[in-house]
Formats: sequence, structure tokens, C-alpha cells
Amino acid sequence: MNIRMMLLGSAAALIAAPAFAADAIVAAEPEPVEYVRVCDAYGTGYFYIPGTETCLKIEGYIRFQVDVGPGTGGDSDWDAKTRGQVQFTAKSDTEYGPLTGVIVLQANADNATDQETILDSAYLDVAGFRAGLFYSWWDDGLSGETDDIGSVVTLHNSIRYQYETGSFYAGLSVDELEDGVYQGDTFDADGDLIPDDGPNNVGVAFGIGGTAGAFSYQITGGWDFDNEDGAIRAMGTAELGPGTLGLAVVYSSGPNSYYSTAEWAVAAEYAIKATDKLKITPGVQYYGNYIGGASAFDTVPNDFEGTGDAWKAGLTVDYQIVDNFYAKASVQYLDPEDGDDSTTGYFRLQRSF
Repeated sequence: MNIRMMLLGSAAALIAAPAFAADAIVAAEPEPVEYVRVCDAYGTGYFYIPGTETCLKIEGYIRFQVDVGPGTGGDSDWDAKTRGQVQFTAKSDTEYGPLTGVIVLQANADNATDQETILDSAYLDVAGFRAGLFYSWWDDGLSGETDDIGSVVTLHNSIRYQYETGSFYAGLSVDELEDGVYQGDTFDADGDLIPDDGPNNVGVAFGIGGTAGAFSYQITGGWDFDNEDGAIRAMGTAELGPGTLGLAVVYSSGPNSYYSTAEWAVAAEYAIKATDKLKITPGVQYYGNYIGGASAFDTVPNDFEGTGDAWKAGLTVDYQIVDNFYAKASVQYLDPEDGDDSTTGYFRLQRSF
């Protein structure tokens, strides 16, 4: 009887409990989550920075490369290197058109202790005007690895204006050539520049280029005020048969920051699209009055007089393993009239994102 009364009393207490309980605790509603929104106004890969109308794109690559050639690794003829690069591109609309900001960070590792992290580019761009640290038109070249028709240093602090349409561009830039080639500069046994006390180089460059159907072209020029010499270059490509034919010619009035390898040079290549994933590019180049790149200088001469010619031939193979992952192999043979011939090359694996 007692047990029965206890069970009935417990049930009654449970039924009556809500009538005597304090106000129920109500959980606060969660704050609304602001999900990342896709920004398709500037192409694929952009998203809105939360809370702003600025669109951001993050991209980059990871590269492993083995270089082969005389003295490439100091006491050995090969050297392995790894690179990681990330690029941030921000865009937003203004009354003058898209305002663009770009930051490129690059980290290079020769081994576990010999590493460096650099600012590879950082610039702002609006209405065709660009200012900051960026690559000049002289960094452009043919698609293979044989051509040697660019500046020793192509990354400058510059101010540039470039007019663009869908198939044409023309621009003018003022470049600080502080780490460029200066006549009278000397180099140590490793090919590293020993700074000269000469002027802080300033140059003016122009670029004109575009496409017309299967043909593309570019004309680039530059005048180095401190060296009082300049260079001009023309390049063109045309789709021909199973590949693309590329031709280039460059002339320099004297060693300067825009071109210093030779007084003149002509280059040609044929990029064969063997399959959807495989491209094979043989190339050749001939140099008139060749003095070599910066690493070949003991002292940068004032002119090209008295120097011999040189020729170069090479082959580059590109293979796309899967989407965003490819392999590249290149071998180059150089035969200067006034120096020893050499064979160099590399093998590269790269994953882009």
C-alpha cells in the first residue's frame, strides 16, 4: 500500500511541476551567418570579402625543379629547388572602372637552410594606370625556353599607362632600373653584381601588341637614360599546321638595362601541339656580337665592339599530367664564338591552383 501511494504521489508531482516552476529558459537565437558569396563580375575564382563589396581571388602554384648544367650546384652539375607562390588579386568597382590591387608572394628553397621569401609583385591598377612593383613588357618572350630576348632584370618599380581593347594594347612606362645593367658594373666569380657607384638608372619603355585572328604580335622598346643606350624588340606568332610558329628579333645600341646580351639577335621556335596534353617546342637563336648575360660579365663593357657571335638550340617538352598539374623538361645548347660551349637544362613539376 505504501509503495502504491508513493508511485501515485510521484506521478502527481511530475504533472504539477510546471505549474510551480520558474519561467522557462529560452535559448538565444544564433546570429545569422554571412556566407561567402561568389563574385562573377571579374571572372572565375573571385568571391566577396565578407562585409564589403570588394572581390578577392587567391591563386598560385607549387613548383619542384631540378637544374642541370656546369657549376649549377656549386661543386656539382645539378641542383634541386622548390618554390611556392601565392597571388592575391582584389577588385572593386569605381567611377573610373575596376580598381585592382595585386600582391604576389614567393618563397624559394634551395635546401632546408638556404631559403628566401620575396615580394614578387605588388601594384595598383585603375583606368589603365598602374603603379608599384611589376614585370615590364621585356619579361615577355616566346613560349619555349630557347629564346634569350629579354632584360636581365624585368621586375621594376614603375608607373605605367596602358590603353587596351579586346585585341590591341599600347602603353608607356617609366621604370626605376636600380638593379639593372650599368656600364662599368663588375661581377664576382659567382656572377653576383658588385654595386657600382654610378647613377640610379631610370628608363622609359613602350609596348604595343595585339592579335589578329591566328596571328599575334608585340613591339617593345626601352631607353636607359643613365647608360644612354636603348633596345627595341619585335615578336610575332602564327598558327601554322599542327603548331604555332614564333619569330623574334632584338637590337641594342649598347649594353643597357633593357637588353645587354648581344648587339642583336634573332630567334625562332615551332610549338607543336602533339596531343591535347603534350606540346613539343624546338627553338634556335643567333646572337650578333654576343657578350652573354649578367652572370657572364667580369665588367659590363661600354659597347659590343670586338665581341664574337654565338648560336643556341634547344628543345622544350610540356606535358599536362592532370588538370592543374604538369611536367616540363628543357635542354639547351649554347656555342659562343669567344667562349666554351655548354649544355644546360631542367626538369620541372608544377601544381597550380
